[in-house]
Amino acid sequence: MVDYKLTRRGFFGVSAALAATGCAKGEKTNGGEKRPAAAQAFEFEEMSIADLGRRLRTKEYTAKYIVEKHIERVEKMDREGPELRAVLELNPDAVTIAEKLDREFQSGINRGPLHGIPIMIKDNIDTADRMSTTAGSLALKGSVALKDSQVARKLREAGAVILGKTNLSEWANYRSNKSSSGWSAIGGQTRNPYSLDHDPSGSSSGSAVAAAASYCAGAVGTETYGSIVGPSALNGTVGIKPTVGLIGRSGIIPISDSQDTAGPMARTVADAAAMLGALSGPDAEDKATLASKGNFHRDYIRFLNPAGLKGARIGIARNHFGYSELVDPLLEECVAAMKEAGAELIDPFEYPFERLWPYSGRVMQYEFKHGINRYLESRGPDAQVHSLEELIEFNELHRDEEMPYFGQNIFLEALEKGSLTDPEYLEAVNECRRRARKDGIDAAMDKFHLDAVFSPTGGPAAPIDLINGDRFIGGSSGLPAVAGYPNISVPGGFVYGLPIGVSFWGRAWSEPKLIEIAYSFEQTTKFRRPPKYLPDPDFSLGNKFYPAIVKRG
Repeated sequence: MVDYKLTRRGFFGVSAALAATGCAKGEKTNGGEKRPAAAQAFEFEEMSIADLGRRLRTKEYTAKYIVEKHIERVEKMDREGPELRAVLELNPDAVTIAEKLDREFQSGINRGPLHGIPIMIKDNIDTADRMSTTAGSLALKGSVALKDSQVARKLREAGAVILGKTNLSEWANYRSNKSSSGWSAIGGQTRNPYSLDHDPSGSSSGSAVAAAASYCAGAVGTETYGSIVGPSALNGTVGIKPTVGLIGRSGIIPISDSQDTAGPMARTVADAAAMLGALSGPDAEDKATLASKGNFHRDYIRFLNPAGLKGARIGIARNHFGYSELVDPLLEECVAAMKEAGAELIDPFEYPFERLWPYSGRVMQYEFKHGINRYLESRGPDAQVHSLEELIEFNELHRDEEMPYFGQNIFLEALEKGSLTDPEYLEAVNECRRRARKDGIDAAMDKFHLDAVFSPTGGPAAPIDLINGDRFIGGSSGLPAVAGYPNISVPGGFVYGLPIGVSFWGRAWSEPKLIEIAYSFEQTTKFRRPPKYLPDPDFSLGNKFYPAIVKRG
């Protein structure tokens, strides 16, 4: 019997979450080697949104049945088996919603590719239902948003079943620069499904893991500075970080108005594209979406071109290579595959790289203080905090639970910042726009007439380290993040069974071309493999693992 009323209190106690930060349990064979913690057989594992949709339309399955089975999957995998801890809360109304969508199907109503499809969303995205929105913090535990976010509203309109809320790096990893990605006071430590003692990256850790582990057909994450593409890379999934303004942000707990965006995370480019179409469009409460007029599409599936690499001009950003002698051979395989598929490569592609962090870091501090105060003031009377100052005080009062491993230095620094009219802030915003956009991505792509830039997203994952915090390996998300431009991460191979990701990024509103290129790359290389939920890296695979590249004419 499935308990559809699963809540945070019943799902993860704080003490249990803290106790579970070590390696997951595994069996010993007679030979002494470790076996992975059992992953239950699941008939919908790795099944795409399109395949689920076909089975719904042909009445092979009902949405209710699919949702029930995914709920069982979460219960067996998140609290038992590998104990991934990717989910904070299941939607107690998910089955009822699925039944309603089944009745719509029976009456001839089809809302589109997401009709009846289970989707999870990151727990910094408001839902006005029986689920909380907490950013993983005890300060918002049990607090329910007064209205749906634009993301939740669009998913519901598209017929998706919001299955639950995913764990995240608390406050979207904007509390301390010593944090452990995927850890929150409510959810504990999310685990990487490819190696349970390794970092899932953040802050959209739970969304990436939920998609990778087939908890759902896809998930929604958010990004300010790599938080969609980073977890996607380390967990073997596809992440689309769109142009800021393509997806409305009302009802999302903010960090930076200049850089924040939601985006789809899924196992394939096709699934991510299907979700992007449902999520895109104007938001009356987000002025950034005014610029999306004429630039967004209701259907991104039509850009899935298997021959999309042929003739595409792609800059190979080698300034992001060289961070690992184990990763470099995989990147060279990717470059060779693109060339063989007919891409015109600008290699090496060198763009003027000016330091962004002193300016973007300042922008984020100012905008976080302004945005979080406005957001917390809007929460209902059941919220325990209503300002950044009250949030800091709450964390101090609950230090043993909220700050057992790392503090809140970023909160404290942001609190000291002034208003959005301060000259320091205005100078930093202008410098970010000039360096990242006009003199950065736009200038470089104009000079070389590029369709996209190719670079490593990052990986493989480092071991989880709650004492010293994250140790990220590689990465290239900074420039497109600061510019507010699109970035797609796609699986790029494995190192000892640990995924790496590669990125295709470009100028504003170029999602159609990037999807075309990313899909063609995915279909050419076919790197993705399902996770094995091993307690340690799979050294039996050697230092790299990828199938033979599919030769294309």
